[in-house]
Amino acid sequence: MNKGLRIFIIVLAAVVVGGIAFVVGGLNKVVTLDENVSAAWSQVENQLQRRNDLIPNYVNTVKGYVMHEQGTFIAVTEARAKVAGAATIGDKIKADNELTSALSRLLVVVEQYPVLKANENFMKLQDELAGTENRLAVERRRFNEAVRTFNAHIRRIPGDFFAAIKKLSAKPYYEVSESAKAVPKVEF
Repeated sequence: MNKGLRIFIIVLAAVVVGGIAFVVGGLNKVVTLDENVSAAWSQVENQLQRRNDLIPNYVNTVKGYVMHEQGTFIAVTEARAKVAGAATIGDKIKADNELTSALSRLLVVVEQYPVLKANENFMKLQDELAGTENRLAVERRRFNEAVRTFNAHIRRIPGDFFAAIKKLSAKPYYEVSESAKAVPKVEF
């Protein structure tokens, strides 16, 4: 075997091995980014569940002081049920936005009752709910960062090629509804 043929075979083998490594690396990267989005969403769901577990205690404490605000209590309860029953990420986001809006209305009711705000049990629940809302905001941000990284990767070459092979598409961002952006009106 002559020296030129040997060099050609070595170069060809190196190109084939490099090509295989490139494809495997690209596929692994798109799968890893997809898993990062799933893991971030799982953390959002953990905080949603934590909030859903706190809400009945919070509502019941407020109910003890404010019996004539049934519409607000029903809205919170129905929104909470929608969050628990939502199946897809999009449905969960929509249901959570409704729950956030209903909780905002409940907080407006609470502001009208200074005696309620003086109750120690209520204050502990309010602090816990506020802490959970903060954790939820952090996890939403992390989820959106994971989605941004994933979506940017699959929109660029060669990420789009590997995403197509794995049949992965762009993920939705966790966007806050317009009603949740509105500042609640507090009247005394």
